[in-house]
Amino acid sequence: MTTLYRLLTEDDTAAFCHKISDALAKGWALHGSPTMSFDAARGVMRCGQAMTKDVAVDYTPDLKLGAQ
Repeated sequence: MTTLYRLLTEDDTAAFCHKISDALAKGWALHGSPTMSFDAARGVMRCGQAMTKDVAVDYTPDLKLGAQ
């Protein structure tokens, strides 16, 4: 069993919530608290959420995390 880790990021819009909801529906779990940061170059707030998922595959660097 391998535990995979992803950090999902997006501007602070509904798109971020949909991205997290989609990952949860595919079996990913929230890992820690979400984070927010102001992107001064673009003038927008950015959100991030760490996610984990246990899978029955061996980890390799070319593994497509979003496809798991």
